Amino acid sequence: MSLHLIKLAVGCESVKELKQWIAERMLAAKKKGLPQRHVHVTRMTPKRVEDILAGGSLYWVIRGEVAAREQIVAIEPFRDSDGIGRCRLVMQPKVIAVSPRPMRPFQGWRYLKADEAPADLGKTSATGVAAMPEPLRRELRDLGLL
Repeated sequence: MSLHLIKLAVGCESVKELKQWIAERMLAAKKKGLPQRHVHVTRMTPKRVEDILAGGSLYWVIRGEVAAREQIVAIEPFRDSDGIGRCRLVMQPKVIAVSPRPMRPFQGWRYLKADEAPADLGKTSATGVAAMPEPLRRELRDLGLL
């Protein structure tokens, strides 16, 4: 069974903004002739690498709710210029919106079991939800209608 990670998207206001931010990074990499891969650097390296690489994703918490995910394709531990251990989470640069779920703030990243992960919006029975503007989805969720 695959295992996921969950992390706060600090400073990000919406899934649309996350997609734009990643697109800008991919464009900058392309202009520099670098590989187009989305990398997020963390301080801690996951211990359960094999479980994560068996189909795991990084789920992003945006404005207090789990809102999107990106599939993790590699985990690369390294030491920065100060000799501090870090980790690169390499992801496919494709953001997938998920069924919104409230999440309290936390530091760093956490493991997320596959059976606890929210479903992709495109795979839920309410297909119209995926097409809704994000502010409307948030409002409906706050009212208990989603």
